[in-house]
Amino acid sequence: MPDVRKATLWHDMAEAAGLTNPDGSIGETIYGQMTKFASEVGAVNLGQGAPGTEPPAALIDATTAAMREGYNQYAPGQGFPQLLDAIADQRRRDFGQSVSAEQVLYTAGATEGLTAAILALLPRGGTVLAFEPFYDSYPAAITAAGGSLVTVPILPTAGGGFAPDWDLFDRTVADHTPAVILVNTPHNPTGFVFSASDLAHIGEAAGSVDAWVLTDEVYEQLILDDRSHVPPAVAVADPSRVVTVSSAGKSWNTTGWKIGWVIAETEVREAIQAVKQFLTFTAGGPMQIGMARMLAEAPGFVGENRASLRARAEVLVPACRAVPGAHVSTPGAGYFTVVDFSALSDLDAFALNDLLAREFSLVGIPVPALCREGSPAYEVYRTSIRYSFCKSVADVDQGAQLFLALAARLRERPDALRGAAR
Repeated sequence: MPDVRKATLWHDMAEAAGLTNPDGSIGETIYGQMTKFASEVGAVNLGQGAPGTEPPAALIDATTAAMREGYNQYAPGQGFPQLLDAIADQRRRDFGQSVSAEQVLYTAGATEGLTAAILALLPRGGTVLAFEPFYDSYPAAITAAGGSLVTVPILPTAGGGFAPDWDLFDRTVADHTPAVILVNTPHNPTGFVFSASDLAHIGEAAGSVDAWVLTDEVYEQLILDDRSHVPPAVAVADPSRVVTVSSAGKSWNTTGWKIGWVIAETEVREAIQAVKQFLTFTAGGPMQIGMARMLAEAPGFVGENRASLRARAEVLVPACRAVPGAHVSTPGAGYFTVVDFSALSDLDAFALNDLLAREFSLVGIPVPALCREGSPAYEVYRTSIRYSFCKSVADVDQGAQLFLALAARLRERPDALRGAAR
């Protein structure tokens, strides 16, 4: 057969996303790898950020009704008007973001929205500045667009939180003149929530180099403390340069439905739609209708979901903190806590995750897998693992018990996690 490697783009995208194995073969994402690994070794899977609880029954009923009503063929390329209206209303109601339905584009999840926006907005040879750690689709999309990625780390603070290196951010903007600044707030995996002043700073920096501000706000409804989500489009002085991406998957426990959206000035939305229509064209017709009805008629579920996540975090995080010497983050938002094992082990996060899976039945996501190899963030998070508390109550309870068992073992044998550096 013809040599598939004659076309290099797919391989370049896979390599940018960290999917290339040492032998040159292509592997799965770190999320798929860890889900498969947990199953193979019989460990509790606290890796992939997929909810372990179901969407509300009313949403299932609304979507079933939409199927019976005939919403089963191609939806309009921009999305069903009912969904576009509901998203615009939700942004105004929940976040004070002024949006018209003409500015909204349905996408098959936030990943497609981000990819289509990067392909539409990034000039060939242009640079994207993102905060690190980052979602692994970012470098793949940037590579597909013929661009390059520079990063600024979000670093642990003494109090169990996180903060970007703002001095480095300013220098990076000045040195690289990015065409796009990509902001994930609330941030995965740290749960850091960018404040209004943080976002205004980013907006000023973008204005100084005439850059777009592209946002990833999929955890917008899942802030776990007393703060509120501030959309960059609300905080930035010139909202016309902001392109907002979000989805219903995390807030409504429907990650498999792939109901996402992009919000931008109409001309910009049209440019992104010109790309998106040749990716999926459209998808999820009855699901779009069901979600539209829930966004309009029963938005209270997201508060219930947030409270449920907070309760599960309050089970898992204290159990992680019982491990002597572990540095455990306080999750401000989202699905995850980050555990730094540097005081307990010479192993890197990949080898340590393997050991913890095989000997203690615990699987997470090594945080360096979400960083550029050799970057400052990669080194800071060298021994850190991300654990999900979005799993089912039973899985979170089991995970907590396993961490308590790990803590007991380490009190008996403080060197139980030691090993030769990988």
